[in-house]
Amino acid sequence: MPRVTAIETVLPQYRYTQDEIAEAIARPTLGESAVGSLFLKKIQANAGVSARHLSLPLEELIALDDFTEANRMWLDTALDVGERVLTEALRTAGLRPEDVDAVISTTVTGLAVPSLEARLVHRVGMRPDVKRIPLFGNGCAGGAVGLARLHEYLRAYPDQVAVLLAVELCSLAYQYQDTTMANVVASSLFGDGAAAVVAVGGNRAGVGDGDRTGAVGSPELVDTYSWLLPDTEGVLGWDIGAHGFRIRLSPELPALTEEHFPTAVRSLLARHELTTDRIASWICHSGGPKVLTAIERSLALPPQALALTRQSMADRGNLSSVSVLDVLRMAAESPPPSGAPGLVAALGPGFAVELVLIRW
Repeated sequence: MPRVTAIETVLPQYRYTQDEIAEAIARPTLGESAVGSLFLKKIQANAGVSARHLSLPLEELIALDDFTEANRMWLDTALDVGERVLTEALRTAGLRPEDVDAVISTTVTGLAVPSLEARLVHRVGMRPDVKRIPLFGNGCAGGAVGLARLHEYLRAYPDQVAVLLAVELCSLAYQYQDTTMANVVASSLFGDGAAAVVAVGGNRAGVGDGDRTGAVGSPELVDTYSWLLPDTEGVLGWDIGAHGFRIRLSPELPALTEEHFPTAVRSLLARHELTTDRIASWICHSGGPKVLTAIERSLALPPQALALTRQSMADRGNLSSVSVLDVLRMAAESPPPSGAPGLVAALGPGFAVELVLIRW
């Protein structure tokens, strides 16, 4: 099976506590009302987030009200953190940029043509004939979708090396003048970051283990599963216009998760004669407290099953497609016994459930 040999994350330099963010955005979002300010701070306090990294200082973010300028800042920052995280991940894997045969990129917080990975190929030092697979529109599920495409590519080309790059700069998409509940809730959850995953095909056993400083687990990518629910396009996603990206975030999301997430999980596990109690590591996207509770309840998971997800969310917020890769990185630092199964799971627009079965 294809095998992950390195996972790295990089965060922008500006870090703020949840209280600092709530204090800064209360007035531009909800005006002078003391009641509105208290309301926002209460939502922020209940989000399960302690701190987040942002692409710009808070005062500059709040003043940014032009989509053209916001997208330009997104591209500049995305290229910076993207180059850094790709370079670090390849170094950790003991591989050179020219060893990479394919690069997959995923993002949903900005637009670029040529796409991010196309702009980074030569900056990082990859070969000009590297295959490029840009992904857009998978939202928070993008990290799991990217892993699935890594799995498929390396099953087809087992002698090759492929990398996944996820970059999400959610603060540059946030609408500071939008007073809808969905936007106010989003203001309490989303942060900025980038992740890179290096993987090798099954015929390259032992390749990519050269400089494993702080050696981590190297999970195999075993199988993937997608579940797309009909008539749910309005549950989660963007309303895109001259204003930029305005979030759609329905209060139905936890209930939909609780109802449909188990169907997808059990369908994938059944193909491998597995049950939920056999899963040694649950690597779930940091979708917010209510969504995580819905996942736990729907599968009757033990109390500590999503501990790493909650830790990632507390330390960094919801990083959209990057979050599940950050949780996978954390899990790889202290993996379960060799051969134990794990499940990567993320929810995205559609409403979609994206799953990747791994084996440690």
